[in-house]
Amino acid sequence: MTAVPYLTVLLFLVVIAALVWFTRAYDEEEQRATLINDVLWMEQNLQFKLDRNVSQLAQIGQEILSTTDHHPSQTSAALRQLVRSENGLVRVMWLDATGHMQGALPPLGEGEMPGESPSEQSASRFRLARALERPIYGQIHAAAGDRQQFEVHVPIYSENGFAGAMVGVYSLRELVTDELPWWFAERYRVSVHDSDGRVLVSKSKVAPLSDRLNYSMALDPPGGGLTLQVTAYRGETRWVQVLLIGSILLLGGILIWSVLQLRRELQRRHRAEQALRSESLFRRAMEDSMLTGLRARDRDGRITYVNPAFCRMVGYSAAELVGCTPPMPYWDPEFLEQTQEVHDRVLSGNAPPDGFELRLRRKNGERFDALIFEAPLIDAAGRHTGWMGSLLDISAQKHAEELARQQEERLQATSRLITMGEMASTLAHELNQPLAAIASYNTGCLNRLEQPTLDREEFKDIFDRIGRQARRAGDIIRRVHDFVRRSEPKREPLDINLMIREAIGLIEADSAKRGMRVETELDESLPAVAADPVMIEQVIVNLVRNGMDAMRDNPPSRRTVRVNTQREGDMLVVRVADNGTGIDPETARRLFEPFFTTKTEGMGMGLNICRSIAELHHGRLGFETNPDGGTIFTLSLPVETS
Repeated sequence: MTAVPYLTVLLFLVVIAALVWFTRAYDEEEQRATLINDVLWMEQNLQFKLDRNVSQLAQIGQEILSTTDHHPSQTSAALRQLVRSENGLVRVMWLDATGHMQGALPPLGEGEMPGESPSEQSASRFRLARALERPIYGQIHAAAGDRQQFEVHVPIYSENGFAGAMVGVYSLRELVTDELPWWFAERYRVSVHDSDGRVLVSKSKVAPLSDRLNYSMALDPPGGGLTLQVTAYRGETRWVQVLLIGSILLLGGILIWSVLQLRRELQRRHRAEQALRSESLFRRAMEDSMLTGLRARDRDGRITYVNPAFCRMVGYSAAELVGCTPPMPYWDPEFLEQTQEVHDRVLSGNAPPDGFELRLRRKNGERFDALIFEAPLIDAAGRHTGWMGSLLDISAQKHAEELARQQEERLQATSRLITMGEMASTLAHELNQPLAAIASYNTGCLNRLEQPTLDREEFKDIFDRIGRQARRAGDIIRRVHDFVRRSEPKREPLDINLMIREAIGLIEADSAKRGMRVETELDESLPAVAADPVMIEQVIVNLVRNGMDAMRDNPPSRRTVRVNTQREGDMLVVRVADNGTGIDPETARRLFEPFFTTKTEGMGMGLNICRSIAELHHGRLGFETNPDGGTIFTLSLPVETS
């Protein structure tokens, strides 16, 4: 920004300040000149009054001291006229040639000193006036009534020589202040100071005094170090001048304020533009570097903006997409109706808050799965102008989830196969029993058929036994088949107690071969749980077999696995307790890690798969130390609620 406006404003302020200063200086100079003129007038007036009084005292003294008996009436009238307040004289006395008082007006009271001053000083002034043959003024002295007075001795000469002296007693207050003109008293404070600066008399009104307009001069006569000081009162406010100066200052202030506000506004706008530009560049850089695709649409569904990530995702350029209306070029034709339905739901304001998945197609024909989140676009005025969508390509994620699911199923099937492999010899022995019984019953039947007579009831009983043994063998084969076959997880109401009995029956032969006992304490009032029967059976089999493995070194009396069930709040809890050696802290920390095992022949996947199955059913699998020795594994499943 150029500095010319600021220099102009500065020059304007300097001119205004100079104008105000010159106006004020001129006004003060004019007031001081008026003060000096008024003080000179007062000085001349006092001098005139003193000279006139001396002249009248000399004239009256000629008349009084030239007669010895009575005064003419004109002389008495002149004396009374002289002793008035406007003349400043409070008494007139006349002395003979020897200095003795011949009379006074007004007469002296009893015990009152002549002239109310020490006689020696008065005699000294009398002799000095006689010697110098001119009026002599005395010093200021205090008189009765807290008054300040001084005397003037006027020598009187006749044809015969020195005839005596007329003495005029002045009251300082009446001479200087009491008889001031009203206009002078309205303008100034008048005071008389002695040589020490003390105020002897003054005349002022209650008003603030000017600290600049004052004038001092020597009060001579009577002299003696007296000083007359005149101080001007603060004059009334000159409103025209004040308004003029105030208006100029106000206009100048408004001009400066306007320039400063304009500068501040320009700076703020410049900063806002810089911030907006920086923010726009930052957002553009951020949007260009994002892996999430962004797409804006107006309320009619027309595309108004796409970021580079979206263009890379669908294979179309921004120029090809901006302005497009449904159906969009990246919609999959096989899912056109489903995509249109979702599009209409978004435009109607019913977009799912958790997002939705769609199958889309790239420009090269490749299909991909996208997770889309939609949010309303609100402009600066608070109006809804469209929708902003963010797209995530989740094809790799879904593929990874599918691989993980398949791997989990393979691991579960492998775990079941390993378990069944370990149980194979025991299962073969268990199947041999019903098969041997069937063969024995079959041989008996053949032998009986060779006899001439047949007992139908006996044959019926034999065939019933054969059927039971066949069903027993079939149940064993079915349970093994269901356990090891690879099937999709399914949820159905499950009687957990029945599932525990079937699992124990599945490993009953193995437990008998190892010399283990499996005891149950099942709560028969338990509700059903929503679970996959094969998966839960796999967990029970693994936990019971782990308990038997933990007790392989125990004496026969301490080879018991206890299984109990009970309900705790909203959870159904299955506890499998053994009396083994327990689990040390280091093993406990890694117990559920994949491929971690304490068995020389184990894979380390059993407990990890069991915990995954429990979490898949929104439950949990944990363990704790058995107070009687060993470990208690706890499987918790949520109770099915209606």
